[in-house]
Amino acid sequence: MFVVGSGAKHLEDELRKLGGEVIDAEIKKFPDGEKYVRVLGSADEVTVVQSTFRPQDEHLVELILLGDALRESGVETLRAVVPYLAYSRQDRVTKDGEPVSVRAVMRALGIYYDELYVFDLHNPETLKFFPGKAINVSPARAIAEYFGDKLGEGIVLAPDKGARGRAKAVAEKLGLEFSHFEKERISPTEVRMRPVDVDVAGRNVLIVDDIISTGGTMIKAANLLREMGAGKVFVAATHGVFAEGAIERVGKAVDELAVTNTIPTPVSRISIVPDMLRL
Repeated sequence: MFVVGSGAKHLEDELRKLGGEVIDAEIKKFPDGEKYVRVLGSADEVTVVQSTFRPQDEHLVELILLGDALRESGVETLRAVVPYLAYSRQDRVTKDGEPVSVRAVMRALGIYYDELYVFDLHNPETLKFFPGKAINVSPARAIAEYFGDKLGEGIVLAPDKGARGRAKAVAEKLGLEFSHFEKERISPTEVRMRPVDVDVAGRNVLIVDDIISTGGTMIKAANLLREMGAGKVFVAATHGVFAEGAIERVGKAVDELAVTNTIPTPVSRISIVPDMLRL
């Protein structure tokens, strides 16, 4: 049994089509801007689906209110599936007086939810802040299925060493080679990128990351691959945060840009709903 928040309405039709049973909910705003929610049903076990992209705070408050409403109705086991978790990149203190924002968010959700499922969390170690069961869900299967026929005998690359695990997960699904880009500072103002220990000449390449915002790194990587003689260059990410103009800029630099539908965008072509239903 699912309850779908306003941050996941773009997933609801597919969720129903694939057999998910959805409890309707009334979600609106009062004249002063405060959120109102009312869940029109209940069950012993319920999963709330809510992605917390912009407006992040509004979607987070809604997720908390839905949790309170469902507990009030007597739900015994309550799960939250959060395709994109806001504040996940604010995972450390860099200056005195700052919060660990992702910790605050997870602790707040833990008041109501027994289990938390997040897709491709920026730093999976932060799941320790959630007081109950917390799982980081990989979209590797969905990305591999989408790009598999397009890559041929290609290669999967991560834009940096930190994202190498994502490239590995996708490559293993496809039975392909994987590696990552290494960045080398050659002057105070210039950084050089290069793939590590792989030959991309004549091969199609898929670059995989968790989040694309400005797209600058992806564009630089794609241009470098062209110079090295790569075939087609594809870019995939789990979360298309996309600063203004980023889709157009990255799209012009590569043969195809596709992200999952954790956030609705014009290039959200890869669905995480099948994986959501397997949880």
